[in-house]
Amino acid sequence: MNRRLRLGVNIDHVATIRNARGGRHPDPVRAARLAAAAGADGITAHLREDRRHISDLDIERLGTEIDLPLNLEMAATAEMLAIALRHRPHAACIVPERREEVTTEGGLDAAGNLAALRPLVAELAAADIRVSLFIDPEPAQIDAAVALAAPVVELHTGAYCEAVAGAAREAELERLRVAADRAEAVGLECHAGHGLSYDTVGPVAAIPTIVELNIGHFLVGEAIFGGLDSAIKRMRAAMDQARRAATGERSA
Repeated sequence: MNRRLRLGVNIDHVATIRNARGGRHPDPVRAARLAAAAGADGITAHLREDRRHISDLDIERLGTEIDLPLNLEMAATAEMLAIALRHRPHAACIVPERREEVTTEGGLDAAGNLAALRPLVAELAAADIRVSLFIDPEPAQIDAAVALAAPVVELHTGAYCEAVAGAAREAELERLRVAADRAEAVGLECHAGHGLSYDTVGPVAAIPTIVELNIGHFLVGEAIFGGLDSAIKRMRAAMDQARRAATGERSA
């Protein structure tokens, strides 16, 4: 069965540029509006504990000024839980977070933290917030998502993107394929993201059991040279082309 592959655009690094100098420009909410017009299916924003890019005000504005579903990336902390319950985003993706990291370095160890994660997932679900877990493509982590009653997993694609093209990258791609198939088999919706670019997105987009990709840093970087609208449209086209090729569907 062919499914349309959704694109979630992460606007964190528009806020990173803003925060480098302070003030209000560039505005990540404006970026979200542009992403919507360019064909994004959702907006992703990571409210970090140190507020290094997205701010609390950004989350408030995204919830009230943008029509697309908001996916709030958050650490598994009491502070972030309270913020999510206050703003009620469409979805909350629980991610690992270390203050000293430059970017998210790997997936959440859901299997090793079941007791701590269970009440947090339950509270989010009770508030009608769709919970996803950002995990490495490992069977134990998928099984942990089932045990936690999280309906969605997002597979960390960083190892695949960073692998040298050839056998190493194909091995990482196969890990993603196997994990996505396992997720579907146990009743989970499967997303993927981290580090995807024009050069790496095609093989991931071709995996039919992945239904959403979340991409941000690369798109913001490309926007410097050709505009955010152009970058998103090109990514959307690459995703759609890869999915059509994989399923044998003809373009309209």
